[in-house]
Amino acid sequence: MEASPLTTVQEEIRKVLIGKEQMTELVMAALVSSGHVLFEDVPGTGKTMFVKTLARILDTDFSRIQFTPDLLPGDVTGIQFYNQKTNEFEVKFGPVTCNLLLADEINRATPRTQSSLLEVMEERQMTIDGKTYPLPDPFFVFATQNPIESGQGTFSLPEAQLDRFLMVIDSGYPDINEEREMLRLQRGTAEPIDEVDSVLSPAQLKTMQQEAAEVTLSEDVEAYLLDIVQATRTDASVETGISPRGTIAFMKSAQALALLHERSYVVPHDLKRLALPVLAHRLVLTLEGSFKQTKRDVMATILEKVEVPVEAEVN
Repeated sequence: MEASPLTTVQEEIRKVLIGKEQMTELVMAALVSSGHVLFEDVPGTGKTMFVKTLARILDTDFSRIQFTPDLLPGDVTGIQFYNQKTNEFEVKFGPVTCNLLLADEINRATPRTQSSLLEVMEERQMTIDGKTYPLPDPFFVFATQNPIESGQGTFSLPEAQLDRFLMVIDSGYPDINEEREMLRLQRGTAEPIDEVDSVLSPAQLKTMQQEAAEVTLSEDVEAYLLDIVQATRTDASVETGISPRGTIAFMKSAQALALLHERSYVVPHDLKRLALPVLAHRLVLTLEGSFKQTKRDVMATILEKVEVPVEAEVN
């Protein structure tokens, strides 16, 4: 029996990184949902290597930008310049013209430079000196940042920027057995990433995206999804709840996750699995609420309060 795309990709990731199965599941759901991902984790947990490995698996055009305080918007999207040889203005496109863009340490760039990604992430196009250029298809932004680092040299992502990310993923540390396996994997001089095969083409991914759009939500599951969203808008710790954009992202990621698990319908567990990575970063907490809990804590509490449709869970 042929392995599912999710299992196949997880096997390739395992050649380089150990203990990333759940993280891979979420990232695959984001890819099938045509969504962007922000990895928020402490340094040294494999964020950058994961994206580089994924680029090999997808066999796509890959670019990496190291975000720094002196990076300019034109360094990301491109610039128009005057060519003295031809006596004409020409456009020099930036590294954003690729299929998979890694914005490494995105919170080290200034807000002005961060905002250069707003248009490309939302509309998959860029504007240079008033002229609009479409980006390649597919196009994904994968960004990384260190959640515990703040102060000099870093700039928090504004809410509008965070809302462009379908998911914010924190994989955490490996357990002791995974770390032991990691040590054994890294022995020797060979680079594990050189063993990674391209197992998912852009055409296959496009087909999966089309199939995910056909995954159904029963009335009970749809009501459960909307109840979760509504609860974020009425919670005492939340100043601004999930926007309609977030509601749609929640639905599409659930459809993608169901497809990855070879189902033609969404179940409540799909929504429970995705609520934190898809919704938590979109919350704006009250001042009092932010002192007491993190966004993920608030989202987890909301999820516990919303009643799960029993019949849908069984089916």
